[in-house]
Order: sequence, then C-alpha cells, then structure tokens
Amino acid sequence: MSDALLSTDKLGVRYGSYVALSDVTLAIRPNTVHSIIGPNGAGKTTLFHALTGRVRTSAGRIVFGGEEITRLSDDKRVRIGLARSFQVTTLFHRLAVRENLRLAAQGRTPWPALKMWKAAESNREAMATAEHLLDRLDLAHVADQPAEELSHGQQRRLEVGMAMASKPRLILLDEPTSGMGIDDIAAMKALIVDLGRDHTVLFIEHNMGIVMDISDRITVMQSGRTLVEGTPAEIRDDPEVRRAYLGSMMTGGKA
Repeated sequence: MSDALLSTDKLGVRYGSYVALSDVTLAIRPNTVHSIIGPNGAGKTTLFHALTGRVRTSAGRIVFGGEEITRLSDDKRVRIGLARSFQVTTLFHRLAVRENLRLAAQGRTPWPALKMWKAAESNREAMATAEHLLDRLDLAHVADQPAEELSHGQQRRLEVGMAMASKPRLILLDEPTSGMGIDDIAAMKALIVDLGRDHTVLFIEHNMGIVMDISDRITVMQSGRTLVEGTPAEIRDDPEVRRAYLGSMMTGGKA
C-alpha cells in the first residue's frame, strides 16, 4: 500500500531447509495499533526479527517510510525510526529507572557520550526525554530505584519506554503483557493505546481480549504465512480464521 509506513512484499526467511516465513505481505498504516496473532510456530517472532534486521531474509522486500530497508543493518534501522521491545525484559537491572531511560535516549545521539570529561547529566536532551517518559510511563515515583526492584509490569513498561526514548516512528512490541497480572495488563493496554497517538505500534499478542480491544488492524499468521488481515470485527467473524485455530478464543481467552 502506498500509504503504509511499513510494508513487506512476499517476505521469506529460511534456516537451511526449514522455511520459517514464506510470502508474507503486510501493510502497516501510520499512527495505528496493528497486532500480529497466530499459534505457536506461526512465524510471528521470526517476522519481527526480519523486520528489525536480526535475521537475514531469503526472499521479498521490506519498505519503511518509502525506503527499501531489506538489506539495511539492524542499527541503521533503529536510526531511521524502528524500535523494538522483547518478550524477555532487556534492562540495565542495577541502574536506576531514570538512568535506563537516559541511556536509551542518549543512544539516539551517541557522540556526546564520547566526551568523557562531561557529566552524563550535561546531555540535556537525553535528560529531558527521560523525565518526560517517567511521567508518561507512570514511573516517576520509582525513578531512583534500580530496575531490578520494579515489579514485572513496571519492568515491562520501562522496556517500552526505552524503545520510546529513541523517538521512533514505529515501535514493535513482542508479547508486551506476557506474565502480567490483571492490574499490570490494564496499565500496559492503556500505554499501548496512548502510544498510538504519536507512534505506529506493531505488536505480537496471545491474549485475544487485548487484541480485540485495542487493535485498529489485525494480521493472522499460520505456518509462516499471512492467513488474513482485517479489523477486529472482520477477524472475529472470519470463518477461515475460526476454522484454522481461533475458535472459542474469540470470546477473550488466550492462545
């Protein structure tokens, strides 16, 4: 689609003779919340790896912001506006929450970090970004605590904040509510919806209640291929999707 922020055309990934992705075609529109769903082994995480440059594609194209990025390195993809959080939290556990966010923000303009004679706090842009994110993530009250002391839900929000710190155009979230309790899930849902105001969000999720509540578009994957794409209502009512694997999950259960 010409109006897509991110699109793929017949994307494929192979590991030797094993085909992990085949003919995957996506169109992610700007400032939308777009979810990827499917059973275990459907290729969802491999797709994220391909989009962010962690694995090399064997076929097809990836276009971001009108520029083909199929062969672009993962660090260069970050610089042009892609950011990702992982299913397992990846934080600086012994550093304070504020410092985690400051370091993530500093990564956007790393050269000042080489001026070893200057205090970290002298990077005013990075500090301002960290303070803004502390409020947006509802983490200001734990700003000076080590990340390892946070609850699981708070750690997950912090990791999303670290992705936000690079000021990306597209944020990819891999199962952002995994392992969370009810209260933390509600906070993460609210954060993802809020992200959709000024970012494009692409996320993998197994909880169908969350997917149906907050997604603008849903892509369903099966066996490394895209099965169907549509609005939550279209996906809920699609007989092919029901036959494939969702069934009673559409009432709000987990995959």
